[in-house]
Amino acid sequence: MPRPITLRQIDYFLSVADTGQISHASNLCNVSQSSMTIALQNLEDAVGVPLLSRHAKGVRLTGAGTRFLRHVQQARQSVEEAVAAAQDEPARLTGLVRIGMTETISAYLLPSVMATVGRRFRSLRVEVIERDREAIERLLLGGELDAALLLVSNTALPADLNSEVLIRSPRRLWTPPDHPLLDAQRVTLEDVAREKFLLLDMDEHVQTVQRYWTVYGIAPRVRLQSKSIEAVRSLVAFGEGVTILSDLVYRPWSLEGNRISRRDLSVAVPTMDVGAVWARHSPMSRQVEALLDLFRSGTRSGYECRQAATPAEARRRKPTFASE
Repeated sequence: MPRPITLRQIDYFLSVADTGQISHASNLCNVSQSSMTIALQNLEDAVGVPLLSRHAKGVRLTGAGTRFLRHVQQARQSVEEAVAAAQDEPARLTGLVRIGMTETISAYLLPSVMATVGRRFRSLRVEVIERDREAIERLLLGGELDAALLLVSNTALPADLNSEVLIRSPRRLWTPPDHPLLDAQRVTLEDVAREKFLLLDMDEHVQTVQRYWTVYGIAPRVRLQSKSIEAVRSLVAFGEGVTILSDLVYRPWSLEGNRISRRDLSVAVPTMDVGAVWARHSPMSRQVEALLDLFRSGTRSGYECRQAATPAEARRRKPTFASE
């Protein structure tokens, strides 16, 4: 008789579904490849149908695996929310809080943030204002926003604003799944410079790219500069170039359903840091303090057994609340 399904098996399955490789997923979850393989086999035995199919480059979801994935993602989040609810009864907060976000933040964090806030503080009204960075800074300093979520690593904040880093998202090389750099022992920026490079133009990303490439005295061979993350994602998946982007914006599939792979670089590149920002000299309301506490726990999610990492990074990370 199959054993009951465990949360550990679900975490392993979610990681493999994201990375497409048991070896990468086992490094990320800090377990041996054989242990993860056994856990996944036990999971398939418990479910009663194959969830993964093997191929030369790794694994892919079966039809049953795709259907199973949708439900276990919801189940994993429900468990984590249940733990949070048991630990701390939600406060009966009311009123209005105005939160600013840039386009990158709203695209990748807004849905999960808003859903979590709605469940946690049902009587609190949260108004989200999407603007560019400079406009959000002016609104914060003018008292028209209570707080903001911004990319705090790209450029310095004005002296009258405070910030706290919530997420440090590593930047990695994105390629199509059959790209030779995936199997290279090490990959430097010199290696990347020989490839066609797809440059995303959002939230000061171009300036950030120029800074860290300049440190090494080289420049990427830019084939296309685009403000569309989906265009960059699709072109990588079609084999039209490579890029270096953060784990926060990574998705393993393009809109057309083509696979995107990623790997670590052997040289240091800066992380993309998401931070909470607020006016230094304005008193922080109880509502804003409660939201910042929620952001501290909620926005760090999806990084324990879901994002690609080196074994050393996986060992350093602690389990966190999932928001994906």
